[in-house]
Amino acid sequence: DGMKRGGMERGGMERGGMGRRALDGSGNDNNDDRDSSGNDNNNEEDGNNNPISLQLVGGEEWLANPVLPEDVVNESVPGNMRRAEHFLSLLSRLVSFFRDKLADARVISTVAPPLFLAELQAKMLVDGKSLRFCYDRLSSLLKTLQVVNTDEFTPIQLLADFATLLGTYAKGFAVITEPYDERMVGVPDPVIQLSCLDASLAMRPVFGKFQSVVITSGTLSPLRLYPRILDFNPVAIQSFEMTLPRNCICPVVLTRGSDQMPLSTKFDERENPNVIHNYGMLLVELAAAIPDGIICFFVSYRYLDFIVTRWHASGILEKVLGHKLVFIETQDVVETTLALDSFRRACDSGRGAVFLSVARGKVAEGIDFDRHYGRAVVMFGIPYQYTLSRVLRARLEFLREKFQIKENDYLTFDAVRQAAQCVGRVIRSKSDYGMMIFADKRYQRHDKRDKLPGWITRHLQEAHMNLSTDMLMMVVQKFMRSMAQPYDAGQIGRSLLSAEAVAALEDV
Repeated sequence: DGMKRGGMERGGMERGGMGRRALDGSGNDNNDDRDSSGNDNNNEEDGNNNPISLQLVGGEEWLANPVLPEDVVNESVPGNMRRAEHFLSLLSRLVSFFRDKLADARVISTVAPPLFLAELQAKMLVDGKSLRFCYDRLSSLLKTLQVVNTDEFTPIQLLADFATLLGTYAKGFAVITEPYDERMVGVPDPVIQLSCLDASLAMRPVFGKFQSVVITSGTLSPLRLYPRILDFNPVAIQSFEMTLPRNCICPVVLTRGSDQMPLSTKFDERENPNVIHNYGMLLVELAAAIPDGIICFFVSYRYLDFIVTRWHASGILEKVLGHKLVFIETQDVVETTLALDSFRRACDSGRGAVFLSVARGKVAEGIDFDRHYGRAVVMFGIPYQYTLSRVLRARLEFLREKFQIKENDYLTFDAVRQAAQCVGRVIRSKSDYGMMIFADKRYQRHDKRDKLPGWITRHLQEAHMNLSTDMLMMVVQKFMRSMAQPYDAGQIGRSLLSAEAVAALEDV
């Protein structure tokens, strides 16, 4: 209860990117340290209190703990926490320490793990070596007690995750204490976050285990920045063109509304009534001209709520509903799932629908809008991260000091990559087609446009880089008419590599 009241469960672990989720590059939880047969990969004791190390074979010892160094995985549990009562005493001291830290939080602070550990050891007599085994020891204890429903132990499991990473990594992490949420200054809501600043920690075990590693993605752009962030020297870097049977994607940059007013979601412009009105009328005209599904991405949940409220008050939302149904993503998983199901049913029935979503949200990260579910995607603005975030500021400082990556370069790279991931939701196969609309004047600049993936920029025509809403609608109508024509999906040389193209690749 103390952990919940202090805000640890709400954001201290999850918002700070803690536990195994923080370092699992696939985005999946990694909270089950068992081999393929279901055996625990923990250090246990026999009847004489002697340590027993369970050995896994065939590479499973690495898969069981992909983010922990090998010496930690193979080391025996310290004697001061092998017995359950001793381990529970250690957890009790940890809970007391963090409760006091949360209660005394008055100012925002960022410290390195060694300094935080020194304070912990001085006050609670808990050393870093013991902390490294908290996760495994707690998992072993819960399994020994045959606990089936572990939901009620979530706070203490998060604390064990925190302690394990804190005791394992002296570099690449930062402990950030915030006494309140920056969106509600003055309201006490203390949070202690263990934030991973060094992405190379996740890849280091992979490079150490395998001789050859191939990293592929549709949004790795610019390619040269990734090796710097992940701290490795690539032996080959190659970008391949997308082979399509026809020009089935049409990216455009919308810079002006019908009244020739510039469009942008910059902080000092996003609440401009002209920008809000032009964005709304853009959606109205797209809903009238494009069949089936339209996906819209906004820069944040807050801006999505703000602009939908304004559209509703001005009657724009009602005009959109005259052409298609409208569904909105929320931060509630159940509500978003229901909205997605209803959106798909509306598209299947021929009614058509518009789905309003958020970049970096649940939908943008893994939902595909293939076929008629996504005939157009609109990216309203550039999805920069919240630049006042203490976690982001700490990471930017780390990247600047260790890898000499400039702050603006990283922020732009990350934002444009997110935008590319959003618009890529509509192209999931060679038979798909769709419009990609970048609705912000800043995409016209080279420092933004050049960071888009090559498969997008190759289809971005010079005439489509500075459009008004009226000009855009002409492009939309022409593209949709061309896509309605029959085509031969087996055109050799376009949908497949020709013999000459294969020979050219071999020569490289």
